[in-house]
Amino acid sequence: MKIVVLDGYTLNPGDLTWDGFKSFGDIKVYDRTPEDCPDLIKERAGDAEIILINKFPISKHTLASMPNLKYIGVFATGYNVVDIEETRKRNIVVTNIPTYGTAAVAQMTIALLLEICNHVWIHSEDVRKGGWTNNKDFCYWKYPLTELKGKTFGIIGYGRIGQATSKIAQALDMNVLAYSRHRDRTLENNTVKYAELDDLLKKSDVVSLHCPLFDSTRGMINKAAISKMKDGVIIINTSRGPLIVEEDLAEALNSGKVHAAAVDVVSKEPIEANNPLLKAKNCIITPHIAWAAKESRQRLMDIAVDNLKKFLNGTPVNAV
Repeated sequence: MKIVVLDGYTLNPGDLTWDGFKSFGDIKVYDRTPEDCPDLIKERAGDAEIILINKFPISKHTLASMPNLKYIGVFATGYNVVDIEETRKRNIVVTNIPTYGTAAVAQMTIALLLEICNHVWIHSEDVRKGGWTNNKDFCYWKYPLTELKGKTFGIIGYGRIGQATSKIAQALDMNVLAYSRHRDRTLENNTVKYAELDDLLKKSDVVSLHCPLFDSTRGMINKAAISKMKDGVIIINTSRGPLIVEEDLAEALNSGKVHAAAVDVVSKEPIEANNPLLKAKNCIITPHIAWAAKESRQRLMDIAVDNLKKFLNGTPVNAV
């Protein structure tokens, strides 16, 4: 059985191992595969029965060049890179990894928030440049520092990651408002309440995105939504870039309506040089790393191996 990994580098740049897949067949791992080279794609995976991908797009045309394909394992929660309608027509099983990064993404969300509120790195760098040595006082700060106690943390999308983030926010003595299509009232308490979206936007000091990308959520943080928010709100996105209309967010940052934003994802990745957030005020941008802690990636790898094992045993799990 031939197994091909078409874009393995981001999951495993060398600190993990692919050995878990070796018992299932012959595995060939490519760090990257150009998506605009159909001949190379066919050469690498044209006769494969199993392909494993992260962000490599699997279109109807690509599937037509893989007549033996039986299984696609996606190294991610999102599977929008795969033409699911076509795979169903061809009876190809597609699996994803739904729960591997919950703790890591929640941790990154709060890390971004704390960087906005405490400016740790900026102050550390200023000290190294002599700012403290040459200061007349025993302390100083380059930017205003913000205490989070008592502030309202709005979470759009209250699934596993939203709930994990909520727990950390509550530990910081923040009050949580949660918006979700599906509400589990047992999750409410004195510091966590469900809210309608407009109410969340109006009352939150911090708005954090943790919802999937659907047609209904694409561009949900736009000029109209931002106008409903408090002046000086903080916006965080560790979910999907297209949830935000980036031009509208950049305008709100530059006008001061939004105090600060932190995004780990953008509309097109890698980020393009003309992305308006690159020149916006008070905007932290990280290169889609919320999922990438080694522990999280190892968990992803282990689940991917188990997904394939169960498929081969005739009991597929995490099929989409």
